Amino acid sequence: MQAPGSILLHLDSSARTAQRIQLARQLAEDFSAQVTGQPCLLTALVRYPFAMEGAGAAVAATQEQDKEAIDKIHKLFHQLAAGHGRLHWTDPLADGPWGFARQALYADLVILGQRDAKDPAAAELPSDFVSSVLLDSGRPGLILPFSGEIGVVGRTVLVAWKETRTSARAVSASLPWLQRAGQVHAVGFGEDVDATLQPLQDYLQTHCVHTKTHAGGPEDSEVGERLLSMAADVDADLLVMGCYGHGRTREWVLGGATRTVLASMTLPVLMAH
Repeated sequence: MQAPGSILLHLDSSARTAQRIQLARQLAEDFSAQVTGQPCLLTALVRYPFAMEGAGAAVAATQEQDKEAIDKIHKLFHQLAAGHGRLHWTDPLADGPWGFARQALYADLVILGQRDAKDPAAAELPSDFVSSVLLDSGRPGLILPFSGEIGVVGRTVLVAWKETRTSARAVSASLPWLQRAGQVHAVGFGEDVDATLQPLQDYLQTHCVHTKTHAGGPEDSEVGERLLSMAADVDADLLVMGCYGHGRTREWVLGGATRTVLASMTLPVLMAH
């Protein structure tokens, strides 16, 4: 896959928005990409519907709250973009989070942030915002954790491999990072993993990517935890994996490893559905 030329950057009031902007700027320089900074959050009226039942002053207050939030995000974006010619601000979406996945259809990569339930800004988005964007849009997403330092992403990469479409899409999306990485590790789970890791190793070699493979143990309910543990063991700064989920009564039901990593990630994760 060619390097991402179009990146959609999610902006909100969360404490880690600044890190996402800084990473987007770095990727814009590394890959000569165009970045669209898209503010996206639930309106105060959606979060506090009781205001609709109160006086007009209450409605006006929620509208002012929305304006203040967007103005704050706008100011931060322009401070950190610092006139960078590849980073562009766009106005908030009329349909908020529900329109963000639609915008992602027109991007090669989406930059998102892990949900931090302790951050007061967490209420600005549905709890399943990140997974819904990935699953509804089908576009690869680079998700940053809500804690820890974020340095250069992609010096040491861990690939979680399974012979599925989603894993293949994640690996394809990650090739621009894999080709630049100093070390690339690949891990598989279950029985006879060598039979699946060897073809992956051969495939990546055709893209000039040398890969060290690992057997991760049984494919059970603890795969997500062991995957994050291995990422720490090899000192990875990027985890690549498929995003597994299926629709059920208008909602996405996530696979166990996907759910665990989204909840407990300790490093940036590149996911694709």
